[in-house]
Amino acid sequence: MEAANKGAKKAGVTSVGLNIVLPEEQFANTYTTKSITFNHFFTRKVMLVKYATAFVIMPGGLGTLDELTEVLTLMQTHKIKPFPVILFGSKFWKGFLEWLRNSVLARGFISERDFDLVRIYDSPDEVIKAIQKWHIKHKVIGRRALHK
Repeated sequence: MEAANKGAKKAGVTSVGLNIVLPEEQFANTYTTKSITFNHFFTRKVMLVKYATAFVIMPGGLGTLDELTEVLTLMQTHKIKPFPVILFGSKFWKGFLEWLRNSVLARGFISERDFDLVRIYDSPDEVIKAIQKWHIKHKVIGRRALHK
């Protein structure tokens, strides 16, 4: 989240950090202009998804995988409207995607179309273009699609 907050601050726009109280290693980054701290993961994830118009998932650990699979499950089950979910760094995500394909898909726990929910890019410019293209195609303003 620090990279997104840093970019927002550099652009002069509001940068919101959604933090969680943990026994160690968690603190608000210095780039946020507003910071909200949660005691429970589930409430933090609700807030992450509620206002999201895209997810750019950077290499990370279990918390990153938790948030990624949560948002994909919500889209897969039509509990939320789809939006771009981008995995940044193909080398990092390669093993995870191979495991999904070779173990999870092979056993019928997910479908081939679930792979359509994510895109993988290696450059910030590719990420920006993909998100802009998706939002133009779906005529998204904020979190709501415009309907004719």
